This record gives sequence, C-alpha cells and structure tokens, in this order.
Amino acid sequence: MISLKKNDILTLRVEGYGTNGEGIAKAGTFPLFIKDAVAGDEIRARVTKVCAHHGFARILEILTPSPDRINSLCPVSVRCGGCTLQAVKYEAELKLKEKKVFDCLRRIGGIPEKTLLAASEPIEGMERPEHYRNKAQYPVGLSGEGKPVIGFYASRSHEIVPCGDCILSPEEFAPICRTVIETMEEFHIAPYDEETHTGFIRHIFLRKGFGTGEIMVCVVSAKENLPCKDVLAERLEQIPGVVSVLLNINPERTNVILGDKTILLCGKERLTDTLSGLSFKISLKAFYQVNPVMTERLYRTVAEYASLTGNEEVWDICCGIGTIALTLAGHARLVHGVEIVPEAVSDARENAKRNGIDNVDFICADITEFVQERGESLHADVVVLDPPRKGLSRTVLDTVIRMSPERIVYVSCDPATLARDLAILISGPYSLTRFRPFDQFSRSAHVETVVLMSKVGVEYA
Repeated sequence: MISLKKNDILTLRVEGYGTNGEGIAKAGTFPLFIKDAVAGDEIRARVTKVCAHHGFARILEILTPSPDRINSLCPVSVRCGGCTLQAVKYEAELKLKEKKVFDCLRRIGGIPEKTLLAASEPIEGMERPEHYRNKAQYPVGLSGEGKPVIGFYASRSHEIVPCGDCILSPEEFAPICRTVIETMEEFHIAPYDEETHTGFIRHIFLRKGFGTGEIMVCVVSAKENLPCKDVLAERLEQIPGVVSVLLNINPERTNVILGDKTILLCGKERLTDTLSGLSFKISLKAFYQVNPVMTERLYRTVAEYASLTGNEEVWDICCGIGTIALTLAGHARLVHGVEIVPEAVSDARENAKRNGIDNVDFICADITEFVQERGESLHADVVVLDPPRKGLSRTVLDTVIRMSPERIVYVSCDPATLARDLAILISGPYSLTRFRPFDQFSRSAHVETVVLMSKVGVEYA
C-alpha cells in the first residue's frame, strides 16, 4: 500500500462516488474522498487528511475533465457544503442515484441481484432541477470583516458561506435574506456566536407553499428580547408572498435549529399549501416534503403500490401532517395516522376537516411505544411507512409483521436504512415486489425511494 501523508500532491483518476456525493479516487488501493470531483476526471489533488482506511483530498487542477462534468450554475458550490453534484450532468446524477439505491439494497439488505432487477423501476427525475425546494434553513453569522452574513455551512465546518439566493430555493427567498441582513446592520443586531454563546439571530427558517404562493418566515434567536423585532417583522411582512412572521427562541448550546418556544410576530401561525388536489395547513415544526413537484409524483406511486379498492384499513406510520393518509383516504375504508410531533398531528386533524375527509384518525404518539402498547390489537390491510432518515426500530418492524398486512409501502429518504429495514421485513413473510427511486433532492447525493413489499403467497394485483 502506498504510504500517504497530509499535503502530498497526487495525480489521480476519479473512479466513482461516496455516500455524500464526493468523488472517490485511489492511490494504489487506498481510497481518497474528493469534494467536487466527478467520476471520470483526471486531477491533481492535495491530500488534506489521512485516516486508517481512507483519506481526503482537495482538487488543485483538473487535468482532463470527465464527460459528465458541467459548469456549476452556483457561484459558491465549491465552498458550500450543501450541493455536492452541481458539477455533474443531470443524466449522470440520476444514474448515480439509481446505482446507490440498487447497491444498498443488494449489499446491506442482502437482496439478490436477480430479485432487484425484476422489481426495479426507472428513477423519476425532474424537468428542471433548480428552485425546487419549498424550505430553507440559513445559518446567520459574521463575515471576516465583522458584518452579518446569511448562507450555508462550508463542507465539514461551521464557517458560513454567504448565499442568500441559493439556486435550489425559491427566488422569493433572496429579498427576505437581504431584508434580514440590512436590518441587522442598521440596528446593530449581533448574530449568535456559538463559541461565546452571545448575540441574537441564529438561523432564518423559510418555507413556501408552491400551490398558494404563501411564505412563512421564522427568525431563530438565542434570546426573546431581539432588538427591533417589530421593525423587522413589519419589513418582512411587506415582501410579496409573506403571510407569516415568527420568532423562535432557542437559548441552548446545540446544533438543533429550532427551540421549544415560538412567538407570532405578525400574520398567520401556519402556512397554507395545496398538494394532490388537497389543502394543507403546515406548522413551523411539522414535516412536509421539500420538493412539491416530485412529491405529487411520489404520492401517486404510493397510491399505485397500495392498490386500494375502497375496502382496506390502512395505517400510515410517521404520517406528519397527514399528506399521505389524506391522499389515500378516498380509496380506503379507514386510514389511521401515527406521528410523534404534536403540532403535526394538530395540523393533520385540521387538514382532514378542511378537506371534508372523515374516514381518517390521527394519533399523537411515539411509534415504538405505541406499537408496544397496542401491537397485538392492531390490524391492517396495508401499512405505509414514511420514517425519518434513521429508519424504523426493530420493535416497529416486528409489530408491522405481526399486523400481517397484505402490502407494505415504504417511503425512504435513506437507501442504507431502507435496506436494513427491508432485510427485517424479508425475514418475515414479505418479499420485494417493486421499487422506484425519486430525485427528491436534486443536486445533492440524497435520494428518495418508494418500495412495495407483498406478503408471500398473496398475488399482487
């Protein structure tokens, strides 16, 4: 094996991609992860860190660009830690994500390649993979010149790269960011300092309803007595589309963005949006898919995989504000939704009322505790699983198996935890029938996947 040390300069050929979209090249057999490298690039790179089994490097020069390399549309993508695939052709990005899902299901899930090939369906991509996100969370800090800045963290650091007009976010977010910065400068409002635990503004949280055009602005402050908060709220409310201005208080030494207390400064407490022909109220802390265009396609696939006839009892586990449950309600006899976030459950119940849907009930509970208490009495014809990135506990998966639904539809935002969970379901009486990746997070390495698991011996219609 080649002996490497920090600051070594190497000529490398990039062979593939890591989990987070970094290019991977090998010095001999030793893998190096290289941000912004594209598979097929020949580069000169400087080694920045050497670990026991892998290392990191930085591009010094692109000697021969990959056929899949393009010029990034974002001027700060090299420094920013957000997008990792801005320099990759979109067609190549989609192939990368298909391969990522396939490889995880095969290696981690232990699903035979023959089964995967029979069940796989082409990835669903976007026509325009820019300005698609309905939510952004901007950290606020100081520049090297001591001026307040809004942007995103640089890769593997908490250094803020100024970027108030992200190419993935709605164009309406840019004037909001400018207004916050200008007001901070005018009234000398200090951003929060992580090291000294002083200052005020920590983050700006923005959300837009693509179906309604409504925008929610939340200023996250370390202290409630934010100077000129009323002036800031008044200015923000004048920006077209803004219907809600909130102040969230987070006094803790933590990387968690939102605190427990939220104050309405002006406008409405919740945002309104439309999705799949339904109307939804969305609270600040409620989960809501970030890509509305792809979400509608994804939900159509969930409904297709669920194959409802109108007679089924459906459980939607990790239901959020009820988007999937309410989308399926018109095709089922009864739908139950379970969610741990109280604000989301409140939204879900109101969303059922505002859409005139009365065959859905929503339960606020920790899903693991809920199934431990009620597991033996639960019945389902179809179960929909839509967990966070960490996936589901063994207790929940074992209970789903005991509920013995004919079909399980799993919506995942992490192929690795999806594969781990599917291995458990396959160890029960379930087999993989269909799966389709969705490019829900264009220009990043993340990918959404919808999977259909069918009970062995039950023919899929």
